[in-house]
Amino acid sequence: MNEITITIDGKVIQTQEGEYILNAARANGIFIPAICYLSRCSPTLACRICLVEADGKQVYACNAKAKNGMEIKTTTPNILAERRAIMEVYDVNHPLECGVCDQSGECELQNYTLEVGVDSQTYSIKDTHKPVQDWGLIHYDPSLCIMCERCITVCEDMIGDAALSTVARGSDPIEAEFKETMPKDAYAMWNKLNKSLIAPNGGDTLDCTNCGECSAVCPVGALVSSDYQYTSNAWEHQQIPATCAHCSAGCQISYDIKHTSIANPEPKIYRVKNEWNYVSLCGAGRYGYDFENRDVVKHPEAFDAAVAAFQKADTIAFTSTITNEEALILQKLKEKLGLRLVNNEALAFKNFLSDYSTISGKTLYSGDLKQVHDADFVVSIGSALKTDNPNARFAMNNALSMNKGSGLYFHPISDPVICNMSKNVTQIQHSPMMEEAVLYLMLDLFGDKSAMPSALVEYLSSFHSVKTVTVEETVDEKVTETVTKMVLNEESGVEEEVTEEVTKTVKKKVSKEVEVDENALFGLLNAPAGFVDTLTKYLAKKEKFALMVGPDLYTHPNATNCARLVALIEKYTQFSVTMIPNLANTLGVAMICDLDGERGNYTIGYNTAGDFTLSALGDGDLDMPSLNQQEGTLTSIDKRVNPTNVALPYGGYVLNDIANAFGLNTTLTVEYTAHLPVDKGFKAVDFDALPNHYTNSGEEVRGYVLENLSVSVTGDESVEPFDASKAINEKVIYLANPVLQFSAFTARAHQLPSSGGLYVAQTAMETNGWSEGDCVRVKTSHGEVNTIVIADGKIEGDIAYLPTFDTTLNSESLFDGYRFAAVSIQKV
Repeated sequence: MNEITITIDGKVIQTQEGEYILNAARANGIFIPAICYLSRCSPTLACRICLVEADGKQVYACNAKAKNGMEIKTTTPNILAERRAIMEVYDVNHPLECGVCDQSGECELQNYTLEVGVDSQTYSIKDTHKPVQDWGLIHYDPSLCIMCERCITVCEDMIGDAALSTVARGSDPIEAEFKETMPKDAYAMWNKLNKSLIAPNGGDTLDCTNCGECSAVCPVGALVSSDYQYTSNAWEHQQIPATCAHCSAGCQISYDIKHTSIANPEPKIYRVKNEWNYVSLCGAGRYGYDFENRDVVKHPEAFDAAVAAFQKADTIAFTSTITNEEALILQKLKEKLGLRLVNNEALAFKNFLSDYSTISGKTLYSGDLKQVHDADFVVSIGSALKTDNPNARFAMNNALSMNKGSGLYFHPISDPVICNMSKNVTQIQHSPMMEEAVLYLMLDLFGDKSAMPSALVEYLSSFHSVKTVTVEETVDEKVTETVTKMVLNEESGVEEEVTEEVTKTVKKKVSKEVEVDENALFGLLNAPAGFVDTLTKYLAKKEKFALMVGPDLYTHPNATNCARLVALIEKYTQFSVTMIPNLANTLGVAMICDLDGERGNYTIGYNTAGDFTLSALGDGDLDMPSLNQQEGTLTSIDKRVNPTNVALPYGGYVLNDIANAFGLNTTLTVEYTAHLPVDKGFKAVDFDALPNHYTNSGEEVRGYVLENLSVSVTGDESVEPFDASKAINEKVIYLANPVLQFSAFTARAHQLPSSGGLYVAQTAMETNGWSEGDCVRVKTSHGEVNTIVIADGKIEGDIAYLPTFDTTLNSESLFDGYRFAAVSIQKV
């Protein structure tokens, strides 16, 4: 886009050609009221309060695009009259319950009523009874709803659930005289407000992934968290800026805290908020906030036992739900005490990055989620996108919705949530172990074969064959017919029979033989019929390409080859590449720690089982703080080192205390922030110097981005052929988590309590004769577990999955690293 100059209220500003006037104004600190508009989503024109005058013509700032030299006025007498009337209409019959409304103090209806100066009411209409509705995690009060439609918009354009729509309100019509006497935009808005309400598309309950973003964007108290309702006032909260601790998206959040009760002064998290114009949260981030290690005090004997255990140990095993600073402490303890550091998922990711860099020449991948948002063609490979990283799914959906985009989703498990995001997304449901074939297909379809290594081009050509097929087509054919007709003889006055030849064009079906290119990869990957034509349609006028790859590749038996293929895709196609780390700080751990593959004879476990266990879950030999009780940094999928802060107190020992017992001597854990390894791309910046906000233009100013360092390469770009016979075509299970769960920490939150089981599609339950709660024995070549059957309405097909969030299941013992395994399942 080209930069242009426009003038708003006499202020000359620069913006991008085609930018909405409202966004241009906001980016430059110019206020234009707007209720219905959401950044990153399509305009709805529901509120009409963003009226401005552009080059003498009244337009809506949320929907009118800036043009070079445009002169804009945000206020005129007519605009002010319209805004006043619109706000009066919004206030008609709005319940006067501000004192107890959960939105009071941060209510946009309150704010704009005051801003516009509404001090009297001109309009009225008979009210209708609108009973409140319980939608599970969300409470809807339609009497408070102002029909801004933000909830519908964000659910469709950002999240991809499209779970809400408008329905008839059933009210009396507006008196006809108002159409003539009130400003036209105010009347149009009132007419729509009076006729409609919000309702779930699934009937009386929400059929969605329960992200809660609809309640976050609601400007009034119509949609609120059921758990939060009537528990606090907005102005009572202390807001703690933080980073979500659950998945690798690293979403910016605010913990809203205050005292627990009059009798209990201890701080409590009442809710989590997000800057919804710039970042969206999944349900785990929104509702899974109170996972703290509660009521912990220091027990010197337990600490002494921990120090003794470290002296005895040869291994520390840990998960990636720790800060960068803790990871650095573990690395220093490894160096000091000669310990092994074992973290299998981080090691797999670290090795994948290392193998990728042998061809890319860079320590990190090129892409991030913003590039996915901005793309118009998105591909996902090797990830259960909906649950591995919900923000990656949001980014893909946003690209499809806002950029007229298209996409491909490669995964063995059929996901209706992904497939229903757009008519322009296709899932290719390949067999497990065929991920390499998918990567080769990407190179074949999109690679620059004139630049790729000749051996690779030759290998790709081996999948192509020329096939002669008979096709039927319709052609135009000229046909001459003899026509006899009666013509009047003007001399005799008698009709005479005349014969003449007439030529006309007719449609005719003919068969012919044509040669077509047949790609064997399509068949190997179970591509749907007509895929070539579909892809051709998808790619029309596409300019920005984004590829996301996920954990199925990192643990693949041929992960090294997969990593090299990903690097080749990045080098020889137009795709940016974004890798999805498994957990909250997998990338940070992978960059900081020198990891080992096997445990030794005596293991210290940190948030995982060991001979001596440090645990933030309250189930170990020595308590540790959870991530909502710590200062520190987390490294996100966007390669950004984000700060997080203490929301709740913690009275026990921390990892730094143990480090100090072995002579590392650092007062605070966050003193390590400035010492994170610069040679791995980190920066020598103090923790307190790290920013954590967004600008009005949507620019993310949080922490800093890791430097993508150059590494030497040999020029060897060889890759191995894949073995199609390794495809797992028998019954399999998958290692993944359900919606709203990531780890034992999310399951600990009071709104998301859950125990795991075997998650199965409803159709598969019927096929196997299972009912919810049935006990089954799940057996692979690596072990077996007995568990219950749980219906998952967000998957389809025959592949079931076992979760990792419920550690009592020990699901990972059934797998050999790779997330799929052949299985037998029997009812017991």
